[in-house]
Amino acid sequence: MKELHRRILMTIFGVLITGFCVGMFNFSAFGMDPFQVFSHGIWMHTPMKYGTFYSILNLIMLVFIFIFDRHKIGLGTVINIFLLGYVVEYSSLLFETLIPEPNIIIRSIFLIVGLIILCFGSSLYIIGDLGVSTYDAVALILSEKKVARFQYCRIGSDLICTIVGFVLGATVGIGTLATAFFMGPVIALFNNKISIPLRYGRKNETGNGF
Repeated sequence: MKELHRRILMTIFGVLITGFCVGMFNFSAFGMDPFQVFSHGIWMHTPMKYGTFYSILNLIMLVFIFIFDRHKIGLGTVINIFLLGYVVEYSSLLFETLIPEPNIIIRSIFLIVGLIILCFGSSLYIIGDLGVSTYDAVALILSEKKVARFQYCRIGSDLICTIVGFVLGATVGIGTLATAFFMGPVIALFNNKISIPLRYGRKNETGNGF
């Protein structure tokens, strides 16, 4: 029961941290994350409002995840779908209110710090193993199917999303590229050094591809 409580806390705290850090990422104005680039690229060729399209895209991905590994759907998935957007919105508003005209140094700090803490939050709720976002599930399922280690699956999925979105007309920035190349390896580092010991009290003995 104690482990379940740890997993619930890791999931809730991890998802909320990621939302807060996406707000930092947006505030830095150095480009969207790869999945947002991908979704914006497709959305630009539809007549729908972005919010409607994004919900439909996540629901389609949710169906595929349910088919391939329904274990990835849970508390973390629900929080991502129904709560994360509000955390991102209000954190972005908070930063814009506190620092209305950030210079490039402040923006760079927000990008770097936001990306690192974003990876930490993602690591917490991934290892909490009570459901993940539809996009996070892609690299996790691939790594568990032994396609490659998690960090390489994540780099691959991020690069594919970035390229497809860019070809379809979405804007790619330095923040997009930094996320694509570094987020997977940094999440894997946090998994092995902090999140797995926090959950299990030992190093990675799960054989989960991290």
